Amino acid sequence: MSRPRKKKGRPISGWLVLDKPVGMGSTEAVSKVKWLFQAEKAGHAGTLDPLASGMLPIALGDATKTVPYVQDGAKIYRFTVAWGEERTTDDLEGPVTKTSEKRPSEAEVRAVMPNYTGVIMQTPPQFSAIKIAGERAYDLAREGETVDIPAREVEIARFDIVELATDSTTFEIECGKGTYVRSLARDMGRDLGCYGYISMLRRSAVDPFTADDFVTVAELEAARGEPGEGPIDFTAIDAYLVDTSAALDCLPQVAVSDDTASKIRLGNPVIVRGRDAPVEADEACVTARGRLVAIGAIEQGMFKPKRVFAG
Repeated sequence: MSRPRKKKGRPISGWLVLDKPVGMGSTEAVSKVKWLFQAEKAGHAGTLDPLASGMLPIALGDATKTVPYVQDGAKIYRFTVAWGEERTTDDLEGPVTKTSEKRPSEAEVRAVMPNYTGVIMQTPPQFSAIKIAGERAYDLAREGETVDIPAREVEIARFDIVELATDSTTFEIECGKGTYVRSLARDMGRDLGCYGYISMLRRSAVDPFTADDFVTVAELEAARGEPGEGPIDFTAIDAYLVDTSAALDCLPQVAVSDDTASKIRLGNPVIVRGRDAPVEADEACVTARGRLVAIGAIEQGMFKPKRVFAG
């Protein structure tokens, strides 16, 4: 009988809210953070293109079980649309495919903005991570194929103009999961008859995290320090982690005793009591002494764990 593989790294858990720099891919950022923390496991919530900067929430250890809740959170983007060109990638990376001498006035821009506010149908860019017949759209696009990507429903709660220039306009939006800012630039440019692409994109928030939680790669490297001859002291870098439970602010939370927490961690259903404990909930989380114990459902006052977390 083969022995089970020993996990490499530390069993550290929590969220790291990285201020990703331009030029670094999301996968590269996760690998860098995983190495800096020497973590067993890591993942991210919501990809950022290499040419985009800003908030990339990275989950370590047990926090990876809460990634879907952060992916579903509202996001805030600030971006600049350069008018007069359309590009294959809808950003600076791709070659120009169409040009126009026209530049929209402020009144023209404001007139089309309501078309992109609220619940709208949006077609993702050709260069996107959408899967078409099991393959990523960007892989097919790089091979020269033009694929038919179906439009899908997205929601933009807020759409504001931040700055106006002759050849560009800078906007800020608050939007839901699955919104492609590059598609906004492409579609608005076509509607305005002048074409457009993203020349700057920055994500400033992913609910429940804000810019106050930002940490840069340089700050992490300084906190970890240079490897010496002895064991690494992770105290300073670990202080940048946000508790795993922060990702679950959207769920009802129930506090339980240590004994009850032990039963839940073994997969047992328990009766939850307390003035604020819900009788029914499709999803809820249980904590003990402020530490996350489990996510599960509550049926007739009985909590049934679905995902449990180490103590």
